[in-house]
Amino acid sequence: MSRLRSSSMEIREKGSEFLKEELHKAQKELKLKDEECERLVKVREQLEQELEELTASLFEEAHKMVREANMKQAASEKQLKEAWGKIDMLQAEVTALKTLVITSTPASPNRELHPQLLSPTKAGPRKGHSRHKSTSNALCPVAACPPAGRTLTPDKEGKEVDTTLFTEFQTWRASPTLDKTCPFLERVYREDVGPCLDFTMQELSALVQSAVEDNTLTIEPVASQTLPTLKVASVERGSTNTCALSGLARTCRHLIRLGDSESHYYISPSSRARITAVCNFFTYIRYIQQGLVRQDAEPMFWEIMRLRKEMSLAKLGFFPQEP
Repeated sequence: MSRLRSSSMEIREKGSEFLKEELHKAQKELKLKDEECERLVKVREQLEQELEELTASLFEEAHKMVREANMKQAASEKQLKEAWGKIDMLQAEVTALKTLVITSTPASPNRELHPQLLSPTKAGPRKGHSRHKSTSNALCPVAACPPAGRTLTPDKEGKEVDTTLFTEFQTWRASPTLDKTCPFLERVYREDVGPCLDFTMQELSALVQSAVEDNTLTIEPVASQTLPTLKVASVERGSTNTCALSGLARTCRHLIRLGDSESHYYISPSSRARITAVCNFFTYIRYIQQGLVRQDAEPMFWEIMRLRKEMSLAKLGFFPQEP
């Protein structure tokens, strides 16, 4: 019996030692796994941080590229506008010169081109005498002389700042927004944008205004549309002889597309001019909101008044003839 007891005790002790060793091994492995988990968690956090930094850097670079592109576009549009102004001035000067040259013949010379032919009373004082004379008798420059039978028109029209409009504009300019409930834009919507985009087809007019506000409206020439499946078959969308906005029989040379829609709508030159005038206004105030217009308040104000004038004229039916 004593031998049995001693052997059972030895078995228990060996079993206990074996279990303790296994437990120690398991704890050691568990500790290693915990350390591995902590290392992987740190790696994941580091990767997430690097990913966030990379994403932020990419977004910042993209915004920088867009901002630079907008600034270049604004500068190009300004240069183009100045170039057209110079071209118009040169064309006016050439026209005036041609008129003067044509009206000067050997039998009937143009005395404005040949001042030596003027009579002594009109030729002014002789050399050596200097007197002030009325400017009504002074000869005008060749480029500024009007054709025979015409009178000179002033180059600049009279302008006077409306204090109420200017105050509303300055308030808006301090914190530019496209919210049409602000006093400045509310007035422009009420007096210009709304009437200019108020077409006979009210439902389509509302869609056009929304697309203009969202900057998702596209105008395309009819000649560039070569797809055989162009969705303009229904009468409601107009045809080359019917404007989809006014419903009137007009020759339509352009199409509009609203957003990502595949539907197109034929529009007349008058409707196109009205839409374009509103788009020009929104483009300019977006430039101001984005900080791309570097001018004092008054030149910006007069540019907005010019754009409002274009909307008013387009609404009244005035638009440039297409070639």
